[in-house]
Amino acid sequence: MKTNTTNIQSFSFNISEFFQNPYPFYEEMRSINPIYKSTLLKYQGWYITGYEETVKILKDSRFHSRPPIPAFSRNYANVRRIQENMMLFTNPQHHRQLRSLVTKFFTPNIINECRPFIEKTVDELIDQVICRGTMDVVSDFAFPLASSVIAKILGVPAKDYPLFKQWTATFIQSIDFTRSPKTLGNSRKVTEEIIAYFKKIIRAREQEPKEDLISKLIGEKQREEKLSYDELIATCVLLLIAGHETTVNLISSSIFLLIQNPRQLENLQDNPEFITTAIEEFLRFESPAQLIARTASEDITVNETVIQKGEQVYLFLGAANRDSRKFQNPHQLDIARNPNPHLAFGHSSHFCLGSSLARLEAKIAIQRLLQKVRNLQAVDFNGHYRKIIGFKSLVELNVTFD
Repeated sequence: MKTNTTNIQSFSFNISEFFQNPYPFYEEMRSINPIYKSTLLKYQGWYITGYEETVKILKDSRFHSRPPIPAFSRNYANVRRIQENMMLFTNPQHHRQLRSLVTKFFTPNIINECRPFIEKTVDELIDQVICRGTMDVVSDFAFPLASSVIAKILGVPAKDYPLFKQWTATFIQSIDFTRSPKTLGNSRKVTEEIIAYFKKIIRAREQEPKEDLISKLIGEKQREEKLSYDELIATCVLLLIAGHETTVNLISSSIFLLIQNPRQLENLQDNPEFITTAIEEFLRFESPAQLIARTASEDITVNETVIQKGEQVYLFLGAANRDSRKFQNPHQLDIARNPNPHLAFGHSSHFCLGSSLARLEAKIAIQRLLQKVRNLQAVDFNGHYRKIIGFKSLVELNVTFD
């Protein structure tokens, strides 16, 4: 058995460069060992950068998910109560029960029913900017699309999507390695706002059910008592946050990648049938979620390395998806790559429930954009990414087009 313990500071590690391009850092770490124990931004744990190693851990039920939101003071009883119910998603048995309940509303057939609404929303968003010949892909296109779709599914007003943007950004920052005491304080306030928001929506749906996900979840709760009131709120919070972040990142990063790779852009415009493999390659090449965390529930050996009970494991999905031991020419974008067994949506029992919806939104958004515009160019070719480690998220992407 072996243990690899090295101080990450021994690397030529520049945090500003990491935010923009983490892949050289991943390569350097993997070259030492794909299972590497160290400290990154004061968080000690095992850093996993290898594809096969990541799959093994994701498939092993002895590795439990870490709590998705930060701990708050006991003075905030309502916040703590929702937090505790969100943490139930990390308990294997309870996770299976809740996932089974929600999965029935995310089947391929149900997701495909969203297609007309997604197409209509995409066309409206493009029509709003097409005369200008310029837009910010994030704020003018990707975010309002993701907001409108998740609002439609949950049954909340689309006019509230500016609130969703604020809430999502604060939550994501609060669970990232870069979080600060100020961020945690803001997260507590935002959590209280979201709880109050969904309580109001849920009460309205209890009085007057509609054909939306919240009404359906309430119906399941009333019929079989599988979902407590607090669990219902926690489920809504998770779906709201997850329904935004991955999809916005996927759409905006995909468009940026095409601009950076004009031959691939031309290939996709000339061969629109490549859109399915293109989406998978965008997911692999620039994984929207770069990092997920697990905790060892007992001493576990992975590739002769002992990970002890209670130790944290950080799975760098962005690194695994560029592992040359699994993918040929991993740093080369190839929209025709097939097969493409990337891990952008996780694996096994924790595979992302909303993956089909995110794929459909991205597919329609990119297809219709490329049909309606030509000469797509980025105003700033370098791109500006949010200063977070767990996600690859553009702050903005200003483009011009004909």
